[in-house]
Formats: sequence, structure tokens, C-alpha cells
Amino acid sequence: MITALINGRVLGDAGFEHDKAVLLQEDRIVDVVDPGDPRVSRAQHVDLQGRLLMPGFIDVQVNGGGGALFNDDPSIDSIRRIGEAHRRFGTTGFLPTLISDDLHVMSRAIAAVKAAIEARVPGVLGIHIEGPFLNEARKGVHDATKFRELDDDAIALLASLDHGRTLVTLAPEMTTPKMIRKLVRAGVTVSAGHTNAGYADMRAALAEGLCGFTHLFNAMSQLNGREPGAVGAALEDDTSWCGIISDGIHVHPAALRVAYRCRPRDRFVLVTDAMTSVGSDQQRFSLQGRTIEVDGLVCVDQDGRLAGSNMNMAIAVRNAASILDIDLAEAVRMASTYPAAFLKLEHELGRIASGYRANLVLADEQMNVAATWIDGRTCGRVAG
Repeated sequence: MITALINGRVLGDAGFEHDKAVLLQEDRIVDVVDPGDPRVSRAQHVDLQGRLLMPGFIDVQVNGGGGALFNDDPSIDSIRRIGEAHRRFGTTGFLPTLISDDLHVMSRAIAAVKAAIEARVPGVLGIHIEGPFLNEARKGVHDATKFRELDDDAIALLASLDHGRTLVTLAPEMTTPKMIRKLVRAGVTVSAGHTNAGYADMRAALAEGLCGFTHLFNAMSQLNGREPGAVGAALEDDTSWCGIISDGIHVHPAALRVAYRCRPRDRFVLVTDAMTSVGSDQQRFSLQGRTIEVDGLVCVDQDGRLAGSNMNMAIAVRNAASILDIDLAEAVRMASTYPAAFLKLEHELGRIASGYRANLVLADEQMNVAATWIDGRTCGRVAG
């Protein structure tokens, strides 16, 4: 049976369109057609009641949610809880994120993600390993006692996930261009973060295949007149992707606007950097032995340092549209189309088009999410 999603405003390449129906069959989008198409009349109808139908959001940096923290419990159960919590806010694809930890914990996390993908846990696309190949000078809340050298054994572990995508955040100056090249050739997506790298180090890493910047501006060397640093390299480069946290606190709105004007628009990726509090009523939790407090949209440690966010992707989209003064459609693409391209999944995710996976989100203009579909399976209340 084909399902026809009707009476919605469908996000296409040219923006939101009113007079379109989206045909779904099993886990795929069959077609996007005019309501008068004969297939619509023969299909089972779902009335979207004028709301926005968008590609499902993809979050490449999710530390936790629903009371679960991936570092605390790198298991399939944690991944399922995190996915369920974020799905309520439109996230239909995510990378469970492990911050700097020991190799045996990394191994458990990779095994858990592999098991989750094999068990078809909804939404999990792979893993993000943020550290431990970082610079202590820009450690943030990461535990520097976990930091280590990127060697061949570590590369073999990082490349061991044979299902899904693996994203690794590292500090380029703490390794060599040769090792970065090895990671890239092993199929790992490499991003710079928690780095004090100079501009020359960053350019060398980019030349070897590094293609991302983790939470732009945060925990990295800043742009100065005589040393452009990691931020300067990011703003100059037209080919890499920049993850941005649009809570208005991690990065000043003016800095985000400047960055947005410097680079191609399709190279920005919204991330939440979400912690366990998202989708739960937690106001305090423990991270590697330290107490973290929830303070509005951010989380902070006892010294007042930022420790991830309490933000979901629906808020990230709404904030990005407001802070950057851009169309809502473009903000949605920063949460769907562009992260899909970053993960090299642009031919199956991130658009509402024939042949794509039926990963969708339905919301109003304030990004209040009514329903999601992951591989054609709906969750939420579609009827108004």
C-alpha cells in the first residue's frame, strides 16, 4: 500500500511548496507529485493540515538525551533512549557521540553502535568519537588524563565500524598529516576540534582530507591578524563543513553571522552537542566524575565552563533562522540536507525526493514537532 501525505507545505529544492503530495511505500519516498496524480487517489491518505513537511533532521553531535549519556553507558540501550528522546524534536538521524575516553570504552561504544545498526534501532547512522586525540590547551570539559597519541592501533579501532559512518574529532597539531591521511583512507570522516593549531597546520590537515570543524569557534585557536588559527582556516576554506551550535551562548550571534557570510551556505551544519538532559527533566548530572548543571539551553561544570547543551534540533533550527536572519527553509537544510552531504549520505537522506529514505519531520512554523517518520515508520500525532 502506498501512503500519500497530503495538504502540507513540502520542502523542496526551491523552498516550501503548497500543492504537492508525497507518496511513501515501505521505507522509501516513491515520488513528490501534484494532488491530482492518479496514485494519490488510490493511496491511503494522511492529512498534514497545512503544516511543514521537511527532511528529517540529522545531528552529528549527540552526547546524550532522555536521561542517558553515551560515555556513562556505551550500549545499545543508551543509543535507543537517546534516539527516542531526540526524535520528539525532529531528529531522525544521529551520531551517538563519545567524548575523550580510554580505548576500551571506545571499543565498547563502537560495538554498541554496530549492534544498534544491525538491530535497526531507529535513527542511528554511525558514531562520533570526539577525542581523545586533542590538545590540552583547548580541552574544555574533556578529561585530559584520557588524551593520547593517534597511533596505528587507534586508527585500526577507529576504522573498525563496518556499518554506518564514523566521525572523529581531533587536534591536527597533536598528530601528523600522514596519520590524518591514513584515517581518511580508512573511510573515517575527520574533523578538527579542541585544537590550538596554527593556520599552517590546519591547511596541511585539510590537504590530507580533514573536512570538518567541530563546533566552530568553540575550543579552537581564534582568528588573529598575524595568525589566522583554526577559525581563520575554517572561514577561508570553501570545501569543508562547519558544525555550529546555535543556542546564542556557545557562539555570539554576531560571530555566527560573520561566519555565515564568509563561506558557502551549504557548508554549515547545525549540531546540538546535546547532553543527557534533553528530553528529560534532569537539572543536574555527572560527566566523568564532575557535576554538570543545566542552565537554560546550556550545561556548565562547577567552574562555569560550557559542557555541551540542553538544546534540541528543533530549537537549533528556529534559532538559526532568527540569528542568521535567513529563510526557515535554509535553516532546515542546515539540519538535514547539509549534514547528509557531510556524512556522504546525500543520495539517500536530506531531501524529499523520489528514491530517498522516508525520513521526515512534520512541524509548524515555530518548529513544534507533530510527527516524524524514520524509514517510513511514523511516530507522533499527525492529526491536529
